[in-house]
Amino acid sequence: MARPVPVPTELTRPFWAAARHGRLVVPACAPCGRRFFAPEPVCPMCWSDDWTWEPSTGRGTVYAVTVVHRAPGPGFEVPFALAAVDLEDGGTLLSHVVDVPVEQVVIGMPVRVSFRPVSDEISLPYFVPDGTR
Repeated sequence: MARPVPVPTELTRPFWAAARHGRLVVPACAPCGRRFFAPEPVCPMCWSDDWTWEPSTGRGTVYAVTVVHRAPGPGFEVPFALAAVDLEDGGTLLSHVVDVPVEQVVIGMPVRVSFRPVSDEISLPYFVPDGTR
């Protein structure tokens, strides 16, 4: 059975459009400068609705990680490393770290985004080890 595919909403459509083209974008608040993820109608820091989608380098550091051994639903291959990744240019994403054994994913590990298509319209952001730093 195939993994569930996200359904873009009005709020998330720009994120999925960029991801489909291999680009990571995150919300950036104009008044306070904070970058955040997941997208919300207002900035979680100052509550302003004056934010835009801004490009990210997609490089970051594993802030926290857990290894999932029980699939959360059909289509998930286990085990997988689920990590909170602090992006170097602001914001935190929760995603899988791939292309490395799960036991090697550790806090402080440098990673970079790698998009993987799950349908013709949706590519998911995963993270892979970033040995260039």
